[in-house]
Amino acid sequence: QVQLVNSGGGLVQAGDSLRLSCVASGRTFSTYAMGWFRQAPGKERECVAGINWSGGSTYYSDPVKGRFTISGDNAKNTVYLEMKNLKPEDTAVYYCAAGRDLVVSPTEYDYWGQGTQVTVSS
Repeated sequence: QVQLVNSGGGLVQAGDSLRLSCVASGRTFSTYAMGWFRQAPGKERECVAGINWSGGSTYYSDPVKGRFTISGDNAKNTVYLEMKNLKPEDTAVYYCAAGRDLVVSPTEYDYWGQGTQVTVSS
């Protein structure tokens, strides 16, 4: 079992930056792939970034590529999502998730954080 706790959301203006954190407890998350997802009202949950610890590979969706960076600290069992140059369309609830493989489908992830709201005003 893995427990994930999200934090770091908030209300910011367009162009600002935020860093989201996801702290894992239970089994070490270095054996999992970690993903950051977001869900805006009326929209499906989408994967915006992911990292596979075993191979070091990362994934970014096109809308966030070049602006978001996923990273992790194994010693702290924490994965981060650094978000720069935020846009109003980035407004959503953001979730971290742990799964066996780095994939974009949310159904393939076994464990989820509780979510944190990110609101970007124009």
